[in-house]
Parts: sequence; structure tokens; C-alpha cells
Amino acid sequence: MNIESQDLYTQAILSMSALVGLTSFLMLGQGRLLRLIFVFAVQGLLLTLTTSMAAFSLDNPHLYISAVLTFALKVVFIPWMLRKEVLTMNMQRDVEALKNNTAVMLGGASLMVFSYYVLQPIINTSSMIMLNAIAVSLSVVLLGLLLMISHRQAIAHVVGFMSIENGLFFAAIVATNGMPMVVELGVAFDVLVAAVLFGIFFLHIRTSIDSLDVDMMNKLHEVDR
Repeated sequence: MNIESQDLYTQAILSMSALVGLTSFLMLGQGRLLRLIFVFAVQGLLLTLTTSMAAFSLDNPHLYISAVLTFALKVVFIPWMLRKEVLTMNMQRDVEALKNNTAVMLGGASLMVFSYYVLQPIINTSSMIMLNAIAVSLSVVLLGLLLMISHRQAIAHVVGFMSIENGLFFAAIVATNGMPMVVELGVAFDVLVAAVLFGIFFLHIRTSIDSLDVDMMNKLHEVDR
């Protein structure tokens, strides 16, 4: 199917799908935590733009509220909270010591290809928007899991977790033409609560062991030996 023959909304959503998938892929290669947080904020901005375009094209006003909530939480509040934690811990110049960065990037590319491969059976029964939305959503979820596995810092794990939620949110907005308002508010509240809990979690860890490296956390014991 030729993308040039599609309407403007379809072309815009397909472009956003590609950019959202690209940001998840770029997160894998980020060693500096501030850059990782910045890419996560860019992904949140892309979700905001996607939600706004869906609201305008589908004439669905409540999606504008979702766009505002997405911008406030995933572009402003959560990146600000994570950036503040990185600066407080003086980790802005720390570089993640990935064991094999090339293997991680190849694994991420393979997961993106796998996401489209497993959805091939529905290509003839779904629209181009539906196929790409679900494929990108699946790839973002898988890449978020890979990010959590491959990085050592707890902040990177939080970004991976939030990226997984971004993938699910993207599919819900594009593939279903917008969730019911009560569901969107519930999701936004859950994300806000999770961000606050992560902040409390970081505070307790920082005061206890003065590090957010999960390898150091694995060495902790309840009693001295």
C-alpha cells in the first residue's frame, strides 16, 4: 500500500509511529542518564502531538485533556523529577558501563523486526494505522523491557518502565480512536502515583547506600556476615 495515497491524518500518524519507535531505540544507546531522560521527554512530546492530532481528526474533545495530562506528566513532571535526582546524586557525567552495547542495539533492532513479523497475519484484515500502531506499541514495550535488563542504574529502569506505559498508551489512542475519559484519567493518576512512589524509593535508597546502582543493591543483606 502506497503511503502517498493515504490521507494527511494517516500519513501524520505513521510518521509519529516511526518517531516513537525511534525514540525507544535511541534510549538503548544512551549511556548518560541526562540524555536518556531527554529522549524519554521527547517521546512524551510525540505522544502529546499524536493525541492532539487524534483529537482534532476524530473530533474527540476529551482527547485534548489526555494530551494536556500527557504533556504535564511525561514531558514536564517525570523528566524534571528524574533530572533532579540525577543532579542531586551527581550522576550527570556518569556513563553506563554496558557489557556489550553492540549486542544490545542489535537485540533492539531484532525486537522491532519481530514486532512487525508477528503481526503479519493481520496485515490483510487491518488498516495501515492499526497495524503500525500495534506493531510500534509492541516494539516499544519490548524495547522498554530490554532497557531495564541492560542498564544498571535504577533511574534507567524507571525510564524503561514508563516507556512501556507509553507504548500501551500509544496503541490505545491510535488503534481504538481514544479510550473513554474515565480510563484515561485513571491511567494518568496511576502514572502520577508511580512517579511519586519512585521518588520516595530513590530518596530512601540514596540515604541508605548513597547509590542507585542495582548491582550494589544486589549485594545488600539483611544482616552483616
